[in-house]
Amino acid sequence: MEIVKQDNEQLEKLKYHYGEILRLLGEDTERDGLIKTPERVAKAVQFMTQGYEMDAREVLLSAKFREDYRQMVIVKEIEFYSTCEHHMLPFFGKAHVAYIPNKYITGLSKIARVVDIFAHRLQVQERMTTQIKECIQQTLNPLGVMVVIEAQHTCMQMRGVQKYGAVTTTSDFTGVFEVAKTREEFISLIKN
Repeated sequence: MEIVKQDNEQLEKLKYHYGEILRLLGEDTERDGLIKTPERVAKAVQFMTQGYEMDAREVLLSAKFREDYRQMVIVKEIEFYSTCEHHMLPFFGKAHVAYIPNKYITGLSKIARVVDIFAHRLQVQERMTTQIKECIQQTLNPLGVMVVIEAQHTCMQMRGVQKYGAVTTTSDFTGVFEVAKTREEFISLIKN
């Protein structure tokens, strides 16, 4: 994912506040290992939340082509990294996206970019699944869209219940994917 123009005023404020957090934890922010930590964390947070500055619909429209293809288009195993809005810890996994065109298709890489844009925001997996589906449905107006996301949440692995390896699966769909047979075909194709 390309880096969006950095907001220097925001960066300075984030640096200050992350320095304060380190001090509240009892750390010496002047010791060698921590001198640049507030800036590194601030830049990392800016990168991990740059999806707010991007328009997923514009990405799809930038490569929208008229085509009479009316069969399932699947982009599967789209790797993503996101940040849980509840604990601000990472969750990561793979998204599988299908749509059945209705006169228009989009560039395949644009589907992966849409996933990245919504992943690069403070998120919950359920909302992210629906946002991807709605963006594709509203922008391309296909006969249907289906999104399945499988992810591991470090907030479950590193704290609380501490269950490493647990995978959460979410799905959402529209149009022709409301027919069980179409959904089953999609699930079969992403499992192979």
